[in-house]
Amino acid sequence: MIKETLLNATNAGAAVLKSFFNRKDLSISNKEGINNLVTEADHAAEKAIIEVIRAAFPDHYLLTEESGEHATGSNFKWIIDPIDGTVNFANGIPICCVSIGVEKDGKMLMGAVYNPLMGEFFFAEAGKGAFLNDAPIAVSNKREVISSCLVTGFPYTYLDSPNGPLDCFERFIRSGVPVRRLGSAAIDLCWVASGRFDGFYEHLLQPWDSSAGFLMVLEAGGNVTDFKGAPYSPYQPHLLATNGHIHTEMLRWINGETEK
Repeated sequence: MIKETLLNATNAGAAVLKSFFNRKDLSISNKEGINNLVTEADHAAEKAIIEVIRAAFPDHYLLTEESGEHATGSNFKWIIDPIDGTVNFANGIPICCVSIGVEKDGKMLMGAVYNPLMGEFFFAEAGKGAFLNDAPIAVSNKREVISSCLVTGFPYTYLDSPNGPLDCFERFIRSGVPVRRLGSAAIDLCWVASGRFDGFYEHLLQPWDSSAGFLMVLEAGGNVTDFKGAPYSPYQPHLLATNGHIHTEMLRWINGETEK
C-alpha cells in the first residue's frame, strides 16, 4: 500500500508538472532570497500529491517544500518536493522532476523521482535495490577522482566562504576534473545511482532535495555521507554521494586536503 501510494502520488505530481511545462502564461513568483522561484505549477503539483497520500494515509506526517510541515504523531513521514529544479522548469529546461521520499521511524523506506519530460522514473526501496523504469541500476566503476565526471549545485548564499562552494569548484576545475551543474539535486543523485555521474556534492540542501535521491544511490551500490564522512541525514546541509570507489578521495578534495 505504501509503494502503490508513492507511485500514484509521484505520477499525480508529474502529470501536473508536464501539463504546465512551457506554458507562456505560467505564474512565477520569488520566495525569500535571490532566484528562489516558485510557480503555480509547484503549488498545483504539491496539492495533487498530497491529495493522493491523504486519501490513503490521512494520519501520516508530511514535510513539503511549499507548504511546510503537516505534523502528526505518525511514525511515517512523506518528504515532498513537487518540482525539484524549479528554475529549470520556469525557463523551459526539461531537467526537473517530482521527488518524494517515505521515512519510517527516522529511516528512509522508499524514494521516487520522476522526470516525465525525459520519461525517467527512478524508484528505490531500502534493501531491495534501485530502478530506472523498472530496470535495475548500479553506480559506476571509476576509481579515481581525476578521471571521474562530477556534478554539483551552488547555493545563493555564502559562496565565498572559506572552503565553500566556489573554493571546492575551483579546486576540481583547475585540476581538469569535469564538474557539471544541472540544477536539480534529485536528478543529480539519480544520475549518480545510474552511473552517469561518478560523484555529486553540494553544500546546502533541504530534506526534500535529497530524501529520495540519497536512498537511490545507496540502493544502487554507492555511498552517501556528509562532508566529514558520517552517514548522511537529509536534515543537515552537506551531501557527498559517490560510486563508493572515489568517496574517500572525494572527501579529501572537498575538505582541501589534496593538492590535486
